[in-house]
Amino acid sequence: MAITKVWIEEGCIVCNACEAECPDVFHVTDSSCNVNGAVREDGVDSENRDEMSPLSGSNGTDLEAAIEAAAASCPVEVIKFDKA
Repeated sequence: MAITKVWIEEGCIVCNACEAECPDVFHVTDSSCNVNGAVREDGVDSENRDEMSPLSGSNGTDLEAAIEAAAASCPVEVIKFDKA
């Protein structure tokens, strides 16, 4: 199985835990956390909550463990992902 999609739900407290675990996917801003456009099919740098863009190429497989670790480290549990 691989992660197909990653997004950030409302309620991010900007704690930097996700970026510390997986900087290839997550980028903390002043007000939330974004999913890096470089790992998304649409290339947009945003929370991906509205776009729901899939991960591009082999990112879902290559970064699966790091994404899961980032989600587990999130104290407010706003990192969500789909697996296929």
